[in-house]
Amino acid sequence: MNSDDELAERLRDGDDKALRMVYDRHGAAVLYLAQRLLGNRADAEDVTQVTFVAAWTGRDSYDPQRGTMLGWLLGIARRKAVDRMRTAARDERVAETVRAQLAPPDERETPERVVDRLVVADEMDRLPEEQRRTLELAFFDDLTHPQIAAVTGLPLGTVKSHIRRGMANLRRRWEVDGATFGSRSAGRTRAL
Repeated sequence: MNSDDELAERLRDGDDKALRMVYDRHGAAVLYLAQRLLGNRADAEDVTQVTFVAAWTGRDSYDPQRGTMLGWLLGIARRKAVDRMRTAARDERVAETVRAQLAPPDERETPERVVDRLVVADEMDRLPEEQRRTLELAFFDDLTHPQIAAVTGLPLGTVKSHIRRGMANLRRRWEVDGATFGSRSAGRTRAL
């Protein structure tokens, strides 16, 4: 049986049989990670396939001195799964926009709602980068906390803390704005 170092050498030399051996050895672990991140077997199988295609095309980038072959493959799989989640979130936003265009709006677009959205965007820009990023992923991309951890590479507890602190910062700022904006500040919380 070939070691991962021997397989890596054969892979870098363009031996497609080595790729098959790498797949046989590590494909189940890649599929498991993809399924854990995506929660969908079909998408996980697609990500697994894309991972091994990327491994083949990027085989010169694997360096056994920097880590194991499994670690390299799981890193590729994680990036491909994150790409899949982003694409799905973007597709859902596009579909929502199309549905909104087709259906008559339930509410009139009032100047107050426009101002509220502008205030939310301005306040989001004032948050620290990591808090803003986690809030955007949670509310605009509709990702779960584990998905946000996968996208950002942050520990799950850190993601939850950033979201909690970001919401607390926004809430404090809206309470200060409450003197200016009155009862609309409660509506902004629901807008998030």
